[in-house]
Amino acid sequence: MPRGAIIGGRDTDGSQIFVGRAAHDGDLIPAKVIPSKQVAYIPLNGAEIAKHNFDVLCGSDVKWKKERNGKIPKGAYPGGTTRAGEVLYIGRVDHNMSQTVGKVHPSHGCLYIPYGGKEMPFKDYEVLTGN
Repeated sequence: MPRGAIIGGRDTDGSQIFVGRAAHDGDLIPAKVIPSKQVAYIPLNGAEIAKHNFDVLCGSDVKWKKERNGKIPKGAYPGGTTRAGEVLYIGRVDHNMSQTVGKVHPSHGCLYIPYGGKEMPFKDYEVLTGN
């Protein structure tokens, strides 16, 4: 992992999850990066999709803020865009003994995470912001 990579959470096995993004069919989607598996996963169209080419977000002075129902707090980091031009944001949620990074899709009113081979929606989540 690059120096300054932002930790987004932890996998069910306790390994760290980092914040990333990956391109897929014209979309640029926030991703969970799992170095121990050498892969990033994106949530899309009901599935968890593995990506081997991805970016890792690096920086400091970040904070996770609680939100819900597709709302985005001031200072949120944009994590990608859809083909149609909608901005996607970086979010995370606690689920099944993990803390997993995903995409906040404002027009859908939720956070989606890639988990267990599926894209899973959540109405309550945290959003990555600058301090």
